[in-house]
Amino acid sequence: AAAAWGRCGSPALLRGAVRAAPGRACSTGASVRAPSAVAQVRGIQSSGRGRFLLEHVAPFSAFLTDSFGRQHRYLRISLTEKCNLRCQYCMPEEGVQLTPKSELLTAQEIITLARLFVKEGVEKIRLTGGEPLIRPDVVDIVGQLYKLEGLKTIAVTTNGINLARLLPRLKEAGLNAINISLDTLVPAKFEFIVRRKGFHKVMEGIHKATELGYRPVKVNCVVMRGFNEDELLGFVDFTKDLPLDVRFIEYMPFDGNKWNFKKMVSYKEMLDTIKQRWPELEKLPCEASSTAKSYKVPHFQGQISFITSMSEHFCGSCNRLRITADGNLKVCLFGNSEVSLRDHLRSGASEEELVQIIGAAVGRKKKQHAGMFNISQMKNRPMILIGGFPVSKMCSHVTFLFSPERALMSFPLCQDALQNPPNSKQWGHTFSHRLTLRTSCCVFHKDPNSTFDTKCLEASPVGQVSVDCQSKEASPGSEFCTRDSGSSTKVPRASDSLTHTDEEGRATMVDVGGKPDSRRSAVAGAVVRLGEKAFGMVRQNQVKKGDVLAVAQIAGIQGAKLTSQLIPLCHNIPLNHVEVSLSLDEARYAVVIRSSCQTWGRTGVEMEALTAASLAALTVYDMCKAVTHDIVIEEVKLLSKTGGQRGDFSRV
Repeated sequence: AAAAWGRCGSPALLRGAVRAAPGRACSTGASVRAPSAVAQVRGIQSSGRGRFLLEHVAPFSAFLTDSFGRQHRYLRISLTEKCNLRCQYCMPEEGVQLTPKSELLTAQEIITLARLFVKEGVEKIRLTGGEPLIRPDVVDIVGQLYKLEGLKTIAVTTNGINLARLLPRLKEAGLNAINISLDTLVPAKFEFIVRRKGFHKVMEGIHKATELGYRPVKVNCVVMRGFNEDELLGFVDFTKDLPLDVRFIEYMPFDGNKWNFKKMVSYKEMLDTIKQRWPELEKLPCEASSTAKSYKVPHFQGQISFITSMSEHFCGSCNRLRITADGNLKVCLFGNSEVSLRDHLRSGASEEELVQIIGAAVGRKKKQHAGMFNISQMKNRPMILIGGFPVSKMCSHVTFLFSPERALMSFPLCQDALQNPPNSKQWGHTFSHRLTLRTSCCVFHKDPNSTFDTKCLEASPVGQVSVDCQSKEASPGSEFCTRDSGSSTKVPRASDSLTHTDEEGRATMVDVGGKPDSRRSAVAGAVVRLGEKAFGMVRQNQVKKGDVLAVAQIAGIQGAKLTSQLIPLCHNIPLNHVEVSLSLDEARYAVVIRSSCQTWGRTGVEMEALTAASLAALTVYDMCKAVTHDIVIEEVKLLSKTGGQRGDFSRV
């Protein structure tokens, strides 16, 4: 075996120790057990042949070294453009034009190119997509890559849907590193974002990877403001009992994902949030070429990392190259410059010619982010066609407190919901979102010309919407009271003029800078009459598009958080709480919607509550319109509001 090991020695092999595994075959055909990395080095150093090779080993390939001295040892290969999910952040709304199968790289072409790159010094290959695990020959490709001498690591980035089923075979073939994309720990939110079911399959894949000994299992989470930044602590807690490396990735721009700076949550902001909960968080050492800044909560099995591609780019140490599924070489993830290796390969180019072509492309690599001053304005492939960082399944705040783009989701969530999230049916039909009812409130207007009876605003039996009742300063016009204390507060009558127009009648935003901060809340409602057939399908959760109540609930919460973007003169205010509940009214074959919003600020949240109710109602319509168009949305109205100079209101 020692003699065979010596005969297998080569500069490429010495540049990277071969993976320790039983039954590796060297170029002589002898089957040997590769020693550990330490044993390999000692064995090489102790032999005359080994000392000679170490002393005369060739420098790193000039063809894979760019003009800034960066040595590219890491190659990402996209196996397919197809995916079994339809993530909203990754797949443009209009879809993507898939490359004909005949123009995609064959398995043999992939191995040929991989062998060439490994020979020049590449030590790590990651298989990406699309979704790489839907390619039928993925196990065979991994097995062929494993035979390449000098290749240290074979990794895969996957959405996890097929992982549990394929992982035993992939591990046997030689796969030794896994990244799994997961942007939310809430099943209903996952389903809404990726437009498919499968949360439980992803979780099964994560657990299967840990069972088979992968350390760590990397979980990629793209963090987007108003989308899933409220789940940071839940993801950190996910590492407590599992050997995971949860990697929080700053949201990056690609064609079709409608990137804007406001969606990005920076590394420092995420770190501050996490340190408030775990001040003992420890920073871990990292390699020079690492893209991640890693941390660990003491005594947790796993760790967390931050991929700071936007706020603190790591272009200076970039060692990555990419080959797309159609055979184009990309030297920068953010660049649109590509070279077709497939065309040259199929035209009969020699190995030397291919190396020259690759070297020329690497030599043109820019210093940072493809040399673009503002990468948000760049023209590039959609993420699904690149196989770069999986800007995973676009998520938003779920609790259920969230907030994404294009009406995603958000719900109020109790502390243990992330550890024990409800299943899809529970989410939509039985998971109740509760607020503590501090007092039983009664709100009424005292108008001498009115004859209506004073009535109390009771908490709804479904959803239990409640409003905090606190003492208010007296002001003329109406009264506020609680059953507990009997105290009352005067409320001013409505203004006789419009506040959103100037003296010349032009629309203008109200200046709230001089107003005092106060607790404000609002409750709104809506009713969607479906008819008997559609109502029955919703009740049985048989609508083809999915769980109507769950998705509508998410859309309503998201709508509340996006109100200022939808209603031109609304202020962008931070919401302390958003809750949307949906109940079924069999007598009317209707879905009854209630929304509640709270804030501490200088302006009210009536519009946020109304937007939440409206978006939830429209979502119910959208999901049921394939069953019938005889759907009526009615009774969209403000039910109550508290706080502000104009006092409280209750619709009796």
